[in-house]
Parts: sequence; structure tokens; C-alpha cells
Amino acid sequence: MAENMRDILETLATATDLTPEQAAFAFRELFEGNLTPAQSGALLMALRAKGETPLELASAARAGLARARQVTDLPAGPLLDIVGTGGDRTNSFNCSTAVSLYLAALGHTVVKHGNRAVSSSSGSADALEGLGLPLTTGPDEVAAELKRTNFVFLFAPNYHPAFAHIAPVRREMGIRTLFNLMGPLLNPARPTHQLLGVGMAGSLPLMAETLALTAPKVQAFVVHGAGGFDELTPFGPTVGFQVETGQVRPLRIDPKDFGLAGHGPEDVRVTDKENAVAALKAVLTGKGVPAMQDMTALNLGAALHLVSGKAMGQCMAEAKQAVAEGAARRFVNG
Repeated sequence: MAENMRDILETLATATDLTPEQAAFAFRELFEGNLTPAQSGALLMALRAKGETPLELASAARAGLARARQVTDLPAGPLLDIVGTGGDRTNSFNCSTAVSLYLAALGHTVVKHGNRAVSSSSGSADALEGLGLPLTTGPDEVAAELKRTNFVFLFAPNYHPAFAHIAPVRREMGIRTLFNLMGPLLNPARPTHQLLGVGMAGSLPLMAETLALTAPKVQAFVVHGAGGFDELTPFGPTVGFQVETGQVRPLRIDPKDFGLAGHGPEDVRVTDKENAVAALKAVLTGKGVPAMQDMTALNLGAALHLVSGKAMGQCMAEAKQAVAEGAARRFVNG
């Protein structure tokens, strides 16, 4: 039987999960711009009220990726993305951006997918713009930029034109929908390794299981830090999941085990974009405040373990040394 939106909305109205066929049809229609604003809003609201399943979120991510501008000619070997869902409202410094640049400086290949700030002081795009790094790299320029610096930024609006169909509806709704979780799942470079932070602890299983469905070959840590952060934090244990070849296992990382414990959430906050860029520059040159240095090292160590397979303790030690030495200063000094 052919799928149709009326039956799909009726299904959701009874708090029933969508079948794979229904989910694929609904999100294909949504991204193609074939739904009316009323249908789009009803779909997103009904999913939110019911609670999205990994299958439904995976269907949305697949539909979004299928309509993204594709990146080709990527280098062989591990390809990393360090990213968070955002929305944790912690107004912390741009830790994932700092970690991405440190990884690139240490010789790893990083393709970071991100956007401007929505609920924080400075998004990854804002921070990189403050460093003078390009935001407009097109799909055919990615390979050359990676060869030059080991790092490239994919500015989400440039790579997902289909999202224009949904933007007005999301603005009018003004509430969280599954789109608030989709960003880390939509990197068109399809990274092989991912350190994925989740701002809401309750969404950890959903994100981990969805990632396992959408990227069955990926190796990832899906983490939620102490204090509600979408990164590993030095002021308390980080919990989450390890995703490897489609399998999901619980994960817990305690900064005390690596000499990186201490500080408080207020020690990593920034007040505005100018303050955020200054903090990022300080961290990249080894001159950041201790809490930001330690938080960067903690996340960098986890990423190094993920991509290298070396012991976590060894990776944390290497990360602390790199951050102390300001090994990523070339991204500040040009």
C-alpha cells in the first residue's frame, strides 16, 4: 500500500511509532518541500510528543544527507568530526573547535560540520570566523584545503539547501524538534570517527543508537559531561556510549583518572563572541585559563584514543602536553 501523509499523521496521533517505510516517505516528502506548512508542523510536533525513535531520527538523517551537497575526493584513512548537539545553554568556550584544530595540528584529518550560535555565546562558525579561517569552502575545494591544513569546516547552511523548506516552520513553532538533534548526524563528508556531545542526558541512547543505524562503520564516543555539557568536562565524570561497527556500549570517563579533575562550570564560560574568540586563541597557544586547558586536553585525549586505539592514559598524557605547548598555535598565527 502506498504511503500517504494522512495515514502517517493518524499513526503518530495514536502515539504509535512509524514503520521504516512510513518514516522514509515522510522525511523524503518533508525535505523535497512537498508538505504544506501545516503538515510539516504536525509531523514534527507529533514526533516530539510521542518521542522520536532511533529509526525515525535515522530516517530523517538519511533523507537530509541524501539531499546535501556531496563531498568527494576525500583522503584515505581516518576522518574525524568533533561536534555537539548544542542547546546545553552553558555558554562555554568553543571546546570542540579547539580540539578539532589541535587534532589537525597533530596530523589528523578533521572535517568539522557546524553552524553559527543559536543558544550559545559563539558557535563553531563564529569562532572560526574570528580566527580568520574560511567558512565558504565548497565541496570541490575540501580535498585541497585538507591537504594544506588537515582541517576544513563545512558550514551547514552551505551544504544543506533542502533545509530551507523547513526553516520557516521551525521558526514559527519555536520549540525543540528532532532537528535540534540532527546536526551531528548530517556531516556530508561522512566521518569515520566522531566525538559527539549531547546536551540532554536523556537523548544519549537515542543519539548513539541513531548513529549506529546511519553510520554502521563509524567509531564514536557519544558523551554527556557533568553539569549538562555536550562535551567531556573536568568538573565531573562524563557518561555516554561507545559506538563501534554498529554496536553500542556504555561509556564512563572520569577526569580524576587522568589528573584533569577540578574547576567548575563557571570557569569555562564566555560572555560573548569577542570573549569566545579571545579564549579560543589563548587555548590554541597554550595560554588559556587552567579550566579551559584541562577541558580541551580531556576531549583531545578521548579523540586521540578513539582514532589511534592507543591506551586512554597515554592519549590523555599526549593531549595534556600538546595543549600545554600550544601545538595548535599555527591556526592563530596563520
